[in-house]
Amino acid sequence: MLSIQCFFRLSRAWMYALIFVLSSSAYATGNGTTLTWYGQSAFVLTTPKGHTIVFDPWFANPMNPQGDKVADALAHVDLILVSHGHFDHVGAAAAISRRTGAKLVGTLDMGESLARYGGFPKENMSYATLGNYGGQLSFFDGEVQILIVPAVHSSHISGKDLGVNDDDEAHWGGNPAGFVVKVAGGPTIYHTGDTDLFQDMALIPKFSHIDLMLACIGDHFTMGPSRAADAVALVKPAHVVPMHYGTFLPLLTGTPDAFKAELGKRKLAGTYFPMKVGVPINL
Repeated sequence: MLSIQCFFRLSRAWMYALIFVLSSSAYATGNGTTLTWYGQSAFVLTTPKGHTIVFDPWFANPMNPQGDKVADALAHVDLILVSHGHFDHVGAAAAISRRTGAKLVGTLDMGESLARYGGFPKENMSYATLGNYGGQLSFFDGEVQILIVPAVHSSHISGKDLGVNDDDEAHWGGNPAGFVVKVAGGPTIYHTGDTDLFQDMALIPKFSHIDLMLACIGDHFTMGPSRAADAVALVKPAHVVPMHYGTFLPLLTGTPDAFKAELGKRKLAGTYFPMKVGVPINL
C-alpha cells in the first residue's frame, strides 16, 4: 500500500505533467499545420491537407528582404484573407489570385470594392467566400472554418496605391475585419487585422479558445503595445505573436520588447511568442 507521502508525491507529478501538456498543446498537435510570417500583417498558413491560406499579402514590406519573390513563389494558393482595403494589407492579393485562382475571403463590401477599384478578379470571389461580422465560413469539407469578426479601424482602396492603375482617389473599402481561423484537429488562430482595443474582444474566447493570436502592436495607426496587451487579456490566447510594427518608421513606435514588457505587467509574459520573418513554425 502506498504511503500518504508517496501518494501526494505521485499526485503532484501527474499534476505537473498535465499542466505541461495543456500549456504546450497549441504546438504539440503534430498535425502538419505550418505558419510563416513575412512582416507587417502578412502570413502564409498551410493546413494538414495541403491547403494554403494567405493573410494580408503585402509581402514587399520593409521587414521582408524577399519582397515580391514570396508572392511569385506561391505556386498554389486556395484562399486570400484580406482584413481591409489599405495597400499594406491588400498587397499582392490581385496578382496572386489571377495567377493561382485563389478565392478572396473578407467582408462583402470590401470584396466588391476590390473588384471595382483594386484590380481583383471578380470571378474569384462570391457569396461563398465573402461575408460579414459574425459570418462563419466553411472550406475544404470542413477542414477550415473562418469567422469574420470586427476590427476598429478605417478602410479605403486606391488603385494607384495598389499599383494596378492611375486612380489615386480613395474609394470606400468596406468595414475592416479580423479573422478567427479554426483548423480541424489543429490550432485556432485569431488575426486581428488593423485595430484598436475594443471591449467586444472579450466575446471571442466565449465561442473559440484561441491558440495563437496575431496582434498588431505598432501604435499610431493601430493599438500600441499597452493596448495590445490589454487585448490579449480580453482574448486569453495560449500564445500571441506581435505583428504590424517596424515598417512605417518613425511613425510606428511600438516594438516587440515594449509589448513583452506590457504583457509582463499583466502577468501574461508566458503568452509572448515572437516570430521571425520567413521562418515557419509548426502548430
